[in-house]
Order: sequence, then C-alpha cells, then structure tokens
Amino acid sequence: MSFSRRLRFSVSLSIPNFSSFLQNSSHSHFHSQPPSIQNVDDAVSQFNRMLCMRHTPPIIQFNKILDSFAKMKHYSTAVSLSHRLELKGIQPDLSTLNILINCFCHMGQITFGFSVLTKILKRGYHPDTITFTTLIKGLCLKGQVKKALHFHDKLLAQGFQLNQVSYGTLINGVCKIGDTRAAIKLLQKIDGRLTKPNVVMYSTIIDALCKYQLVSEAYGLFSEMTVKGISANVVTYTTLIYGFCIAGKLKEAIGLLNVMVLKTINPDVYTYTILVDALCKEGKVKEAKSVLAVMLKACVEPNVITYNTLMDGYVLLYEVRKAQHVFNAMSLMGVTPDVQTYTILINGFCKNKMVDEALNLFKEMHQKNMVPSIVTYSSLIDGLCKSGRISYVWDLIDEMRDRGQPADVITYSSLIDGLCKNGHLDRAIALFNKMKDQEIRPNIFTFTILLDGLCKGGRLKDAQEVFQDLLTKGYHLNVYTYNVMINGHCKQGLLEEALTMLSKMEDNGCIPNAFTFETIIIALFKKDENDKAEKLLRQMIARGLL
Repeated sequence: MSFSRRLRFSVSLSIPNFSSFLQNSSHSHFHSQPPSIQNVDDAVSQFNRMLCMRHTPPIIQFNKILDSFAKMKHYSTAVSLSHRLELKGIQPDLSTLNILINCFCHMGQITFGFSVLTKILKRGYHPDTITFTTLIKGLCLKGQVKKALHFHDKLLAQGFQLNQVSYGTLINGVCKIGDTRAAIKLLQKIDGRLTKPNVVMYSTIIDALCKYQLVSEAYGLFSEMTVKGISANVVTYTTLIYGFCIAGKLKEAIGLLNVMVLKTINPDVYTYTILVDALCKEGKVKEAKSVLAVMLKACVEPNVITYNTLMDGYVLLYEVRKAQHVFNAMSLMGVTPDVQTYTILINGFCKNKMVDEALNLFKEMHQKNMVPSIVTYSSLIDGLCKSGRISYVWDLIDEMRDRGQPADVITYSSLIDGLCKNGHLDRAIALFNKMKDQEIRPNIFTFTILLDGLCKGGRLKDAQEVFQDLLTKGYHLNVYTYNVMINGHCKQGLLEEALTMLSKMEDNGCIPNAFTFETIIIALFKKDENDKAEKLLRQMIARGLL
C-alpha cells in the first residue's frame, strides 16, 4: 500500500478552498499583540528582503522566521507569509508545513490543518511525529478529544508510532474533559508497549485527579510512578500538595513538602503559596507565616498572590490591621499590589466597619489608574450599605455601569439589605423589581433579605405574598428563609400560622434548626400557651438541638 493511501482516512473528503482562506484571513481575529511590534515589523521586512534576493536563501531560513511568528502567536501572519512563499515558487518542506498545521490548529481551523496533511502526502513527504502530535493537539484544543483518540487509533492501525510528547498531549486532552478513567486506561495501554510513560504524563493525570478531589487515587498513581523509577519533579509534588490541601489534609501536604526537601527537589513559589493559602483558609495564619519564613530562607521570593493569600487570612480572622501591615510591606519587598490586593483590604475594612479607610483605598486605586473588579465594588457597596451611607452607593452603581461592569446579584442584594435596614422599604422593593427587569435573577439570599426587611418593617402581608410566590415558582427555600417568615408571624402574634409553617417546612424537606424552635417556643410562652411550648421543647430535645 502506498504511503499516501495509508493515511487517506485522516483527510477530509471535502477539502476546503485553501488558497482563498489565505487571501481572506483577517490578522486581527487570529493573533494577540506581540511582545514588541518593532521586532515583528523587522521580521516581516527581513522575510520580504529574503523573497526578493537574487539567490533565494534555503527554506530553513524562511522556516525560522515563520516559526518565530508562531511562537509569538501571530499565527495568521505566518500563514499569510507561507502563502507568499508558494506564490514566489519557493517549495515548502515538511517543517514549513508542520508550522502551518500548528498555526491553523491554534487558530481553531482544524479542517485546514488536515488539508495541509493532504498537501504533505501529495508532495511525497512522510509526516513525522510532529505532524501527528500537532493535529492531535489541534483536535484537543477544539474539544474534539474523541476524534483525537480515533485519529490516534487509526495511526496505530496503520503502523505509525507516536512518541512521549504525542501521548502527553493526548492524555492532557482527555484530562481536560474530565475523563480521568480514560486517561489512566490510556497510560496503562501505552506502558511498555507503545512508548515509555514519563513524569509529564503522570503529573497531568495526578493534576486532573486532584482537581476532582480524588486525592487517594492521585497519591496511588504517584506511588506507582515512583515504583517504576520515574522521578517526580516540582510540578508533580506541587500538584499533589494542592490536592491534599483542597481535601483538607494539611498534615499530608506538609509531609509531602518535607519529602521534597529531603529529595533535594526545591519547592517553588507556587508550592509555598498553595500551603500558605490552605493554612490561611483554616484560620492558621501563624503557621502560614512560618511557611512564608521558610520560603524566604530558601531564597524563594513571594509574589503578589502569596501576599494576597496571607492578607486574606488575616481578613478572615478580622485582623485587618495586620492585613494592612502586609499590604504596606509588599512595596518594601518590591512586589506591586494588584486589584485583588486592594479588594481584599477594602473588604477587610468594610467588614470591620472602617468604611472611610475603605473609601480612601478605593480612591488610591483610581489615582493609580487601576480598574476595580466587580468584587471590589460589591465589597465597598456592602460596607457602605451596612454603615447606612446609602447616598454614596448610587454613584458607585453608575460608575460600574459606565465601566461596563453592571451590578450583579450580590451587589443588588447588598443594596436591598442596606435600604431595608435603613427603613427604605419602598425603595428596596423598587430596586428588587428593577433587578428583575434587568434580567438579573434574584437568588434565595436576595429573597431572604427582602422578606426579613418586610417582616421587620411591619409589612407581613407583603412578605407573605413574596413568600407564596417563591413556593409557587418551586424555589427550594432554606432554613434561614423559613426562620425569617416564622419570626415575622410570631412578632405579629400569629402563632398558629407560625406552627403551620413549621409543619410545611418539614413537608418540603427543610429541617428546622435550634433558632426555628426557640423563636416559636419563646412566642408561645409569652402568650401563656405553655403546653404547646413544652411540647415543642421536648421535640427540640429529642432532635438533639438543646
């Protein structure tokens, strides 16, 4: 069988108009800005000079320029220049065509990539592992992983061999769609038969397993890899440490860090930052600072994410002044705070009712031409609302809109809460309706805020209408929503209605908590309905809520 016929399966039956694509492709749609515009212009000029030379340079010289464009993600420029080569009668070699396939694959034009494979075969070239690996990667980038696996199977059936890079690419594609079982099966399939598995393949699957919190399976694969004599690198260890951290197994994560050090595998900034983050989320900021000290002693410079993580840890503990100290220390350490840094501290100030400090920090962001995120705005709006400074909020809402960051459900919920707590119930209802008009769907948190505001504002009837609407529309109400309504009925002396709601609550699959029972029991005792109160009290004890 001829070489070209062996590969016939891989080529689309309907080959697109290749030359017309080259003429019509728009540069603006397919590449990002290069590191330096001048370098690109120089490269284009050099390419043009080479084309006009009396003695045409070898194709390898043109390939170097085309490859540099591909590395700078100027894929369509490389495609356009390669077309000019052919118009000049300069024949591309296999490397040129492989570069072209790579460009098409990154541009999402996988069909054109396979049409270049057709050209390779027609010219009598033998596609190599780079050709096949690039096409496999292109299919994976398009999310067509099943097609990539099918392509792989066809290649094997036709007697072609792939290398470690090919299988690393395919395993990565399978992991990206979350099919870790298929990735492990593929690893087992290639082991010792098709090629030798390497650290990249194992690390890729370990990473996918960890992201799905399948840490035991990930550690099992790590152990298998070690038994087979494949040395884990910093990426493998960091991935597994992350897996242990998100699974809440900090002891195992720190143990793995110690193993790294003993094996003289130096943890990097990402390794340390993962541990700092996990410790801070557990409220163990003191231990996180110890990790930071070890990091500095090992001459690993913390980055902005490391500092942000530590600041966030202090904010969670309401130690905002210590977070501010870290913020100030960053600049001294030569690390520039980013939007997230400012947002963390603004959120911390707001949680500690230090709204003026939060506003000053927000102004500083504007002075530095930093664009606040929606989280920045939401944190500040929440702080202003809770401090009763509603008048400041409307300007922020307008600013968000002008910046193309319209308020989301969290922002609206904070504002409705502020309006309710400051006695502006009609404005809260109007804002709630406006929110729905703008097709921003209120969540159960938003509804609970509004119901609480209406009940406390003496507008139980309005609250009942909203509550009934929620039930009719099939919302799954939580214990906090029911508690708000039960408390509202008790305050109005409507105890039978409160008891009925308690019963319906359980019928709807929502389990009452201690606050639910306490609210009704206290109200019953106040009304001298002691028998009913004592009955509920016994229920409460039987459920272990007292």
